[in-house]
Amino acid sequence: MKKPLSRRRFLTTSLAASAASLPVIGAPKRPEYKGPNVIIVRFGGGVRRRETIDPDHTYAPFLIRELAKKGTLYTKMDIAQLEGLNTSHGEGTLNILTGKYDRYKNKEKQILGEHFEAKVPTVFEYLRKSFDVPDHQTLIVNGEDRTQEEFYSFSNHHLFGAQFKSNSLSLYRFKTYILRSDIAAGKWEGKELEQKRKELKKMEDLDYRTEGKASGQGPELDAYWSKWREFYGDTGFVNPRGDRLLTELAIRAIKSLRPRLMMINYNDPDYVHWGNMSHYTRGISIIARGIEQLYATTQADEHYRDRTVFVIVPDCGRDTNPFADVPCQHHFNSKSAHEIWALLLGPGIAKNIIVDKEVQQISIAKTIGHTMGFRTKFTEGPLLEEAMA
Repeated sequence: MKKPLSRRRFLTTSLAASAASLPVIGAPKRPEYKGPNVIIVRFGGGVRRRETIDPDHTYAPFLIRELAKKGTLYTKMDIAQLEGLNTSHGEGTLNILTGKYDRYKNKEKQILGEHFEAKVPTVFEYLRKSFDVPDHQTLIVNGEDRTQEEFYSFSNHHLFGAQFKSNSLSLYRFKTYILRSDIAAGKWEGKELEQKRKELKKMEDLDYRTEGKASGQGPELDAYWSKWREFYGDTGFVNPRGDRLLTELAIRAIKSLRPRLMMINYNDPDYVHWGNMSHYTRGISIIARGIEQLYATTQADEHYRDRTVFVIVPDCGRDTNPFADVPCQHHFNSKSAHEIWALLLGPGIAKNIIVDKEVQQISIAKTIGHTMGFRTKFTEGPLLEEAMA
């Protein structure tokens, strides 16, 4: 009697079968992508409008006093108040990437794990299915302590999926690269080698939907990590940490990998959960400085200057309750946790426009598709028409 397939084995087998069934000979060649580059900045960890876009109270002056004049600012973007819809980082990220609100379930059942799987395509999948763009030029840049967000790179939709996924940059990926490289170089032997192989398998198994692909992230990412290692070493004590790390990862990617679509998942304001308001405001300042550096990097590079659209949007808002023991929470589904904003700027985006009408977070995906020239068939939010020049 055959042993029944485990869920993991079934998913792996199904993915392999799907890939094998893709037509190769005679398949229509996808056109070269010639549209603008797009950088999505998740102003993450959840932020309130007051400390970000309110000119009188902002901790992000470059954002509101400089960048906002170069684009269209939506001051009343919201996350819909639907039953079962949470205001948190994973859900907000997938709202942005898919253009659809959903009641996500944690697939790994880990507390605060937020290991979600999108049912409809992400903007990365739409782009790569529409145009000939390699996965190393579609990137998610993630924080070191949020490995669950490594796997928001593709959906479970039967017409899209892993063959059109994005790649990712994070310390988790770097550590995996180091371990894999050192094993291949023969650094260990005997029981120590066996232990290191187990460690590597455990790290690779986090990405269970693409299990079995132990060859790494591809030659382009291997070269990227090799240069990172040469510069910063292995200890983790030399390279930047927190959201400063994400800025450094993204800037190096712009210079070497030349991404066409990249999402940077900032998250430092979430440290307010430790109870200190300064963790939150300092996190906002760090993100704002990172955006300033990213913008300066694109303006100094001919490949990106005047050819890059920035889409800056929070994953969620935060509580305004002044009597809470821990300030600025977002897990209690308060009205202010649904209140966010968005800033768009770059070629094709209207300049120096402030839009005060209510719009939805899920409109971001359709607007990105419109800007980049691909159809987002399964998105539900309407186009942000006011931003179109």
